[in-house]
Amino acid sequence: ALGSGDVLSSPLATRQFLRFHLGTQSREVFSCIFLDSQHRVLRCEDLFLGTLDGAAVYPREVAVRALQYSAAAVIFAHNHPSGVAEPSSADRRITERLCAALALLDVRVLDHIIVGQGREYSFAEEGLL
Repeated sequence: ALGSGDVLSSPLATRQFLRFHLGTQSREVFSCIFLDSQHRVLRCEDLFLGTLDGAAVYPREVAVRALQYSAAAVIFAHNHPSGVAEPSSADRRITERLCAALALLDVRVLDHIIVGQGREYSFAEEGLL
């Protein structure tokens, strides 16, 4: 488990944690890791639970939590129970909406990671953030 004050020291450490956290879920789960200005973990929370192929994500709820935890940055993650890690057009759209909403609050979005079967897709590494 990821505790308050832990540091995700590298993209690899983040991916390993998320693979463990989300990789075995049978439904889609949207998680958010809230970070302080030094990128120490404030909280990791599963915000939205979905079905086999989707989860409704509400930017307002993410913003409320970011403010509640005084987060300076966030990392989004969700799993694809189908095993395919590539982002859907809906994944791209919600990421854009979340980034726009949090930018107004001066909360940086560091990454959105999709956990598939044996592979993760990073929006940041693919230049989409």
